Amino acid sequence: MEDFWFYVKMGLDHVLDLGAYDHILFLSALAVPFTFKQWKSVVLLATVFTVTHCLSLFLSVYGIITVEVSLIEFLIPVTIVLTALYNIIKLRGGQEGQNLFWHLGATAFFGLVHGFGFSNYFKMLVAGLEERVAPLLGFALGIEVSQVIIVVLVLLLAYVLQVLLHIKQSHFVLWASSLILLITIPLLWNTFPW
Repeated sequence: MEDFWFYVKMGLDHVLDLGAYDHILFLSALAVPFTFKQWKSVVLLATVFTVTHCLSLFLSVYGIITVEVSLIEFLIPVTIVLTALYNIIKLRGGQEGQNLFWHLGATAFFGLVHGFGFSNYFKMLVAGLEERVAPLLGFALGIEVSQVIIVVLVLLLAYVLQVLLHIKQSHFVLWASSLILLITIPLLWNTFPW
């Protein structure tokens, strides 16, 4: 059981690591257009991300699918940029409502990409183990808990700015998504597979 909690902590650290902030950026971009009233939709998206993230880890750990690391390193910031751009485009089109079906599909694909990004490190951790399902489940639990923490923080920030400081939701979504884009552009540049 102690090993299980080790992998839970590893999942928490994986997402909440400020040095590897790509997950935080992606989840922030995902949550920015939503409010506390829509918290179930955001948690559903975070859960889909966790499941597909762990699915790609599973596929990689068991050698079913192998993906070129440099391609994944580049695709991770691409997923962040696409999510932030989608937020802005939805605003520019005058549609502030969310198409949850599109979000679910995109989040599932992006979760696969992010999972493959972590798979090499995870494979090294479980290389000598016969039982790999428990570590994957512990890791998934850690990821899910950390993602809920990030989503709640983004929704709390949105609440403070929109309700208490009277900033329009559309302005918040535009500014937050633009900031996420600006932070992500150097990641795109540095990981571009020249």
